[in-house]
Amino acid sequence: MSATTTPVDEPDQLAPHASPAARGTRLLRRLVPAGAAALSGILLFLSFPPRPLWWLALPAFALLGWCVYGRRLRAAFGLGYLAGLGFLLPLLVWTGEEVGPVPWLALAALEALFVAGAGLGVALVSRVPLWPLWGAAVWVAAEAARARGPFGGFPWGKIAFGQADGFFLPLAAVGGTPVLGFAVALCGFGLFEAVRQARTYRSTGELPRRAAAAAALTILVPVTAALAARPLVDAGAEDGTATAAVIQGNVPRLGFDFNAQRRAVLDNHAHRTVELAEDVKAGEVAQPDFVVWPENSSDLDPYANPDAYDVIDKAVKAIDAPVSVGAVIAPATGPLRNTQILWDPEKGPTGTYDKRQIQPFGEYIPMRAVARVFSSDVDRVRRDFGPGSEPGVFSMAGTRVGLVTCYEAAFDWAVRDTVSEGAQIISVPSNNATFGRSEMTYQQLAMSRVRAVEHGRAVLVPVTSGVSAVISPDGEVVQKTRMFTPAALVAEVPLRSSLTPATRLGTIPEAVIVALAAGGAGWALGLVVRARRRTQN
Repeated sequence: MSATTTPVDEPDQLAPHASPAARGTRLLRRLVPAGAAALSGILLFLSFPPRPLWWLALPAFALLGWCVYGRRLRAAFGLGYLAGLGFLLPLLVWTGEEVGPVPWLALAALEALFVAGAGLGVALVSRVPLWPLWGAAVWVAAEAARARGPFGGFPWGKIAFGQADGFFLPLAAVGGTPVLGFAVALCGFGLFEAVRQARTYRSTGELPRRAAAAAALTILVPVTAALAARPLVDAGAEDGTATAAVIQGNVPRLGFDFNAQRRAVLDNHAHRTVELAEDVKAGEVAQPDFVVWPENSSDLDPYANPDAYDVIDKAVKAIDAPVSVGAVIAPATGPLRNTQILWDPEKGPTGTYDKRQIQPFGEYIPMRAVARVFSSDVDRVRRDFGPGSEPGVFSMAGTRVGLVTCYEAAFDWAVRDTVSEGAQIISVPSNNATFGRSEMTYQQLAMSRVRAVEHGRAVLVPVTSGVSAVISPDGEVVQKTRMFTPAALVAEVPLRSSLTPATRLGTIPEAVIVALAAGGAGWALGLVVRARRRTQN
């Protein structure tokens, strides 16, 4: 299955003496690929939650393959950028929910450059046999780069996170999000290659067996692998069960300034916990073994504010179970801390976990003077947060609960660390009130579903304003709340200690895929160099 080394895009300028019909035809030939590239990005966006249209990722990659196959690299970069904008502009619109369009547009424009690089890379490797394999690897390599920089990376929108309802989801247990994303991209590019081979056969009557077999394999291999991986997805209770409670206290108002009423937010979560305690006494729900509160459920530092301490302590005593409390810790000097506090009903606060992957331009402002030029909203973050350094695993009534705070759920390493440290269950305390009723909360919930399968762990998602949820180790949402509604979820969840291949292998699958991308790109460059030498000779 070889690809032509002849570029298919036209020269940059239309011939000045061409007829109007010819000029119109040539202009159309340019506009169609550009429109198709943008459409491929839009299809990728539509494959993400809250829509259960995961399968749209396959025609999206097929269409992207058609756009960049055999193109000159400069044209492929531009088409890839259009695809990136079509994908990321609607996906990330929530980032401008309360601060206006400038941060949203800037973020989407920056992150789309990685998709543009992927388009360039796919065009390059389309010149060698088995190009869908190398092309899928190039896509994952671009995602790996996007997850690491700049400013610590931004992996939001990895293809794997749109596959929580998808056929390929079991592959997350094999090699994590890189393998899952690789399978989807490979199958999509394979669909285009199969159509290309079929069209070649219709026009020439010839179909090389090797090329046809390779095209078929690019579709059959990921499908077969997903079927073979299904036994790895197990919701069984290896270490028994625990009864967990998830508290959603709600916020006094939506928007960026929701936490101006910090005491009201704290009171809401304490009050809902006390109500749960009353329901337990009335026999309406089971007594929880432990309780999890969301991120920012107490933005009043309980160590520095006795009244906040008393409110939390009374609620914890009322429910008579250890509680993980999301708090902002404000030391006398140094940065703020986004902290989870382990609060015991008898001993009070006994342990902490500081969020390690903090959000740039949200929890801290890099290059503040430059950022202020684009938006004065950066000054709302008056004091930067600092990152923690140790994985968080709380022992709560005998259950080891791993902590992954909000934004961290997008980062492979942050979730894997907690499981490697012995977590039997994962908690993802989050605060989505800043983003209103946007799709952000559903996108983040899908991440937690993928993480559940990836590591074979039940996942608890306590959120200030919704959607909070309980997720089983097979990715199924067992219970969930409505947005901006006070609620308490109580569920018996399975505890597990075995490690999936994805957990054991860590970054190895991603490294292998990146090496494949490099190998395919090197092969293609070698062919281009040899072709130029032959032309010059």
